[in-house]
Amino acid sequence: MNDGLPTWGALGAAQFLTRIPIRLRAAPDLAKAVPWFPVIGALIGATIGGVAAGLMELTPPAVAATVAVLLGIIVTGAFHEDGLADTADAMGGWTPERRREILKDSRHGSYGVAAMCGTIVLRIACIAALAPAAAFAALIAAHTLGRGAAVGVMGFAHQVSTDGLGADSTRSLTRSRAVIGMAGALAIAALVTGWWVGPFAIAALVSTIVVAAVARRAFGGVSGDILGAVEQVAECVILVVATGLASRHSLWW
Repeated sequence: MNDGLPTWGALGAAQFLTRIPIRLRAAPDLAKAVPWFPVIGALIGATIGGVAAGLMELTPPAVAATVAVLLGIIVTGAFHEDGLADTADAMGGWTPERRREILKDSRHGSYGVAAMCGTIVLRIACIAALAPAAAFAALIAAHTLGRGAAVGVMGFAHQVSTDGLGADSTRSLTRSRAVIGMAGALAIAALVTGWWVGPFAIAALVSTIVVAAVARRAFGGVSGDILGAVEQVAECVILVVATGLASRHSLWW
């Protein structure tokens, strides 16, 4: 019995995705927490975006963007960056079996470090290229849709038989809950960015399909680390699209 306390849902998702010290009386049911991932992503994006927008009024854009991205890494504990790095390292294997073996190794090689550093640099460059309001909105959308993309992959892509929290939650996630998570991500992003959500959603969808297809070919399916790669790639692609939109159009608000 958990005495009715919310040991799953939003609090469970926040405990899983961030390093915020959240204590629950019982371990959260990750299958029930997963649909809340985009909501937590929106809160993370709003925090990072607020810092970026505020600092842009006081410091050069590159400085503001760097501080904001580093803050995001601290809040999440480089959770998704680690998954991207592990995935990039594993791509160096010659066979699916060898790639899956490398994927389980927590150490990072040159491919992983290059991938992680590359995404950090790209995010900083994109944020620095945006006006404060656009940076705020784009970061919310990127973090929300990025996690929504991961939820979609968890619900619909073929999974590799591996152990770990990501694998356990993926196996117990129903497609209906995955759809709820994706719909929530789209709704939040649309509320913040208006019609920009269309290009953002297309960018996220295309990048997710590509990463999932590569994972299926390279590993036989997706795993927890690959979900991190899905989120990171989608987040970066959305921010790139945001720089193009912001150079020609204004936000609805």
